[in-house]
Amino acid sequence: MLQLYYAPDNASLIVRLALEEAAVPHKMVLVDRSVQAQKSTQYLALNPTGQIPTLVTPDGVISETGACLLWLVDTHPQAGLGPLPTDATRGGFLRWLFFLSNTVHPDLNRIFYPDQFVPSDARDAHHDRIVTRLQRHYEILDAAARAEPSVFAPPSVVALYLGALLRWSAIYPPTRDRWFDVADYPSLKDVAQALDKRASTRSVAVAEGLGDAPFGQPQPPNPPVGSAL
Repeated sequence: MLQLYYAPDNASLIVRLALEEAAVPHKMVLVDRSVQAQKSTQYLALNPTGQIPTLVTPDGVISETGACLLWLVDTHPQAGLGPLPTDATRGGFLRWLFFLSNTVHPDLNRIFYPDQFVPSDARDAHHDRIVTRLQRHYEILDAAARAEPSVFAPPSVVALYLGALLRWSAIYPPTRDRWFDVADYPSLKDVAQALDKRASTRSVAVAEGLGDAPFGQPQPPNPPVGSAL
């Protein structure tokens, strides 16, 4: 059985949604961020980067969100999580999956954890510059979702990944004024609302305390166990 090491409303959320969509038997293993369990000796032995998620599979341990998702796409073709390598649409799918994982997600991390990137006296300017970058990213994605709707339609892992990034853009960091509203991006709003209607979303939202509309109308998490931060 697969094991997903997770924390509520962390990047593991995306992989958990994919597991639910594929109806893959799996065990959830909580990584308690309130006690920095992601930095524990035990967890670092499994994933030396100390990042969440980690997926334990018959093919070995997989970390990095995009890698976990791509493994699930290729090993569970019946789930419709994405096109297989022989599919003509694979290239476009990979393009946007890796844009999310390599560009948008890292830029969000730069907003969430500015202390890891710039000194304290540069944080306001840093925030403003990254916000400008992210707004441009979402303009690009909005146009792409309009032009290539099948790539962005659930249960595609592109949609699952995008939904989580939209959610986090709307509610984090809690100490800053809000800079993102999904309503400004009509095609992305459609993706978020479609995700909210999925059975997988309802199941994961209950398990992680994400509310009734975690993507279309996101609210801060209230997880029954563990900590998002």
